[in-house]
Amino acid sequence: MRLHEYEALDIFEQHRIPVPRRGVAQTVHEAVHVAGEIGYPVMLKAQVLVGGRGLAGGIKMASTSQELKDIAEDLFASEIKGFPVRKILVCEKVEIAKELYVGVTIDGYSGKPVIVVCTEGGVLIEETVKNSPEKVAAIHIDSSFGYYPYQARGLLKMLGLNQQLVTSWSDVIGQLFNIATSYEALIAEINPLVVLPNGGLLAVDAVLEVDDSALSRIRHPLPDRVDRIENPIERRGREIGVTYVDLDGDIGLISSGAGLGMASMDIIGQNMKPANFLETGGGITADLLYKCMDLIMMKPGLRGICINVYGGINPIHEGAKGVVRYIKEHNMKIPIVAKALGNRQEETWEILKSGGVHVVTDPATESAIDRLYELVGKG
Repeated sequence: MRLHEYEALDIFEQHRIPVPRRGVAQTVHEAVHVAGEIGYPVMLKAQVLVGGRGLAGGIKMASTSQELKDIAEDLFASEIKGFPVRKILVCEKVEIAKELYVGVTIDGYSGKPVIVVCTEGGVLIEETVKNSPEKVAAIHIDSSFGYYPYQARGLLKMLGLNQQLVTSWSDVIGQLFNIATSYEALIAEINPLVVLPNGGLLAVDAVLEVDDSALSRIRHPLPDRVDRIENPIERRGREIGVTYVDLDGDIGLISSGAGLGMASMDIIGQNMKPANFLETGGGITADLLYKCMDLIMMKPGLRGICINVYGGINPIHEGAKGVVRYIKEHNMKIPIVAKALGNRQEETWEILKSGGVHVVTDPATESAIDRLYELVGKG
């Protein structure tokens, strides 16, 4: 779960990382009020859960009240990479002597936390890493040994920095690492961490993304992850406990595993277009499959549905009952093809057939998709 910038800044401030004066606005009037308390000029930053806002026009400076009103109106009426802007962060405009970068993430190969620092910050940090590797340093932290401040100081000295900056920057790194650890973050990042003319540091941006699987273990208060899902079908999927991703096609899909679902999508895409990715996980029940049918039918314009489930730990015969109940209650007419294999498969087939589902017993997913293509074409 990714936090909004203003949420991450609040957490950073609680951990004694210096951050700018700021306030969040949901209307133009609120933005003017916040700016009046801070003092002009101010920065207006669209709060959307996506990176690259600056390049997409989501970060702008306002020097007067009227300029702020004009910019805020435009931002609230806009979308940033498809995300509507509902909140704006208004923060003080600071003088910048230099921009730095610091991030804590998880190394995908070793599984260990890694601290990355760079003597150049900004939106093009990836290009800096690629073109000027001498400006970047990183260190892996062994969980059995732990993190100690001298590690950060040694990391920064590799970049040839003066002692004052090494000391103040290492303090920020230590606090950021503590945040990443206590929130079980996939990434905790400051880009840029700016050096002020007086030599002080200020985190003028904040990124914090928490591992979804760790949410039940984290003792710190966190926002409701469902409330921040913009797409109503995806939000409903999260509420019923399945993984749903909305797509642009017109062929609905229900699968009982991520790999099975991804393979099904690829095969559907050869001649048709999937409308969604939906993965039930290992807790199939009649009620869950009923809700899954209801979920994918929220998508307008469906021409057909593919159900691809495996009965290992999943009681697919129970799931079949939920599918058939939904079909009969809603008098569904669009073609539905199912491939259901594994435990109690014959019973499952008979239940599905009783609801008018076209059952394919061939173990190859291609056979089920081909059958659906034939039916959709005839329709």
